Amino acid sequence: MTKKLVCLGMGYSAAALAERLLPQGWTIVGTCRSEEKRVDLAARGFGTVLFSRQDALSADVLDGATHVISSIPPDEHGDLAAAWLAENVTVAGRLQWAALLSTTGVYGDRGGDWVDEDAELRPTGIRSQRRVASERAWLDLYRAHGIPTHIFRLAGIYGPGRSPLDRIRHGDARRIVKPGLVLGRIHLADIVGVLSASMEKPRPGTIYNVTDDEPAPPQDVVTYGCGLLGIEPPPTEDFTDAEMSAMARSFYEDCKRVRNDRIKRELGYRLRYPTYRDGLAALAASPSRENGGF
Repeated sequence: MTKKLVCLGMGYSAAALAERLLPQGWTIVGTCRSEEKRVDLAARGFGTVLFSRQDALSADVLDGATHVISSIPPDEHGDLAAAWLAENVTVAGRLQWAALLSTTGVYGDRGGDWVDEDAELRPTGIRSQRRVASERAWLDLYRAHGIPTHIFRLAGIYGPGRSPLDRIRHGDARRIVKPGLVLGRIHLADIVGVLSASMEKPRPGTIYNVTDDEPAPPQDVVTYGCGLLGIEPPPTEDFTDAEMSAMARSFYEDCKRVRNDRIKRELGYRLRYPTYRDGLAALAASPSRENGGF
């Protein structure tokens, strides 16, 4: 049976998953919001179609679909992908697997304490609050309509072309220090690995934290990356005095340690890059997407 993946929002992570599946004979259809992006995705071998608040998406996209993944962030109007699936529930109900890419930001600030998937959600900012509402909408698709929903709460994503090493090379890296702050991260290859493991072993209604084993201070990551590249680290800056945008500052507001036991226990997944050191060392040795092994 031919398998077909529909990517609602062909972002960084969804495209990497699609790149793994395409050579295996999968049919891939991805949505995007601009004609320029659509042409780029088509050149990479994906079926593509525009989808946004302004561009309606036909239910025909789901014809023959076995799997769906969404990375479309919710906005002030809600979760566009969840609403579209609810409108087309008759077709969507035939899916074998559906996934929402969410964020560990839904846990909010825990003062460095550990949280797992069963922890109370305490989102602190509007973007995280929207993510919580988005997760609820997707779980409703499962509870009310039987759509086999899975939710993946991703930590800070890095990988080829999008890592501290790239910022260091471009001279944009900063070592901003907020005492006690630690952040979780996840390499793109491990996101793809976890998603693939879930597709092989669906557990509808399940939520998974997708993060590495070692939450760490952000300035330590930059220091280590500079060492790999043989570049002098930028000076440290105190968080209180550092100039940055409101969005950039928001990434430093929440401090928590996120457990990843469930992906190991239920999916049998073993992280390829369990720490930022493993991931950055691999990227320094093989920085291109083509050599990423996704």
